[in-house]
Amino acid sequence: MSAKPIDILLCEDDPNLGRLLSDYLKVKGFNVVWAKDGVEGLKEFHRGSFDFVLLDVMMPRKDGFQVAEEIRRETRALPILFLTARSAQEDTLEGFKVGADDYMTKPFSMEELLMRIQAILRRSAALPEEGEEVTEFQIGDFTFDYNTQTLSLNGEESRLTTKENELLFLLCKHKNGLMERAHALKSIWGEANYFNGRSMDVYIAKLRRHLKPDERIEILNVHGKGFKLIDA
Repeated sequence: MSAKPIDILLCEDDPNLGRLLSDYLKVKGFNVVWAKDGVEGLKEFHRGSFDFVLLDVMMPRKDGFQVAEEIRRETRALPILFLTARSAQEDTLEGFKVGADDYMTKPFSMEELLMRIQAILRRSAALPEEGEEVTEFQIGDFTFDYNTQTLSLNGEESRLTTKENELLFLLCKHKNGLMERAHALKSIWGEANYFNGRSMDVYIAKLRRHLKPDERIEILNVHGKGFKLIDA
């Protein structure tokens, strides 16, 4: 039985790049819906059911950050990758703050884009790897399900973004021990550099907010080394 094709929502106002991306991804076996601006992109998002979103940052009517914010109000599990001609650090961090899973600066190679999409989809379980065991963890009074990207407390369930999910998974695997910063950056972001480190700090702060209702749980910063998830 063949796997269900992955449905991608592409929001790109540049007609040449939009057509190129759409045609390339279709050749690679994806279903692609191409929206020409942010408003059209949100209409398609509400009209369809997607496994992945590619967002240009600078679009007319609504920019990519605004589109991502609206998507994140409805789902935290849908992977989002930003495409932008802007390489400023502030733009990169803003992308991760609104819930992006990855960020690519134009120009980029189609092969790298494909590899990043596939890596994010594997992590989000849209393309599960054979033999990969998905684990459920108890963290204080919370139940964390890596497979469904959910964090549950007293019957209330929160959806995690892909990066929140991956980061909490690594913390749980090293619970009460050290999760090395460099290892986490290479495993989740692909490279241990300054910008990715700042991004990880943003997601650590988000996880602390998620876990705040249980005062016994702490994510400690071990200066220069990494983090510890403490479950007293």
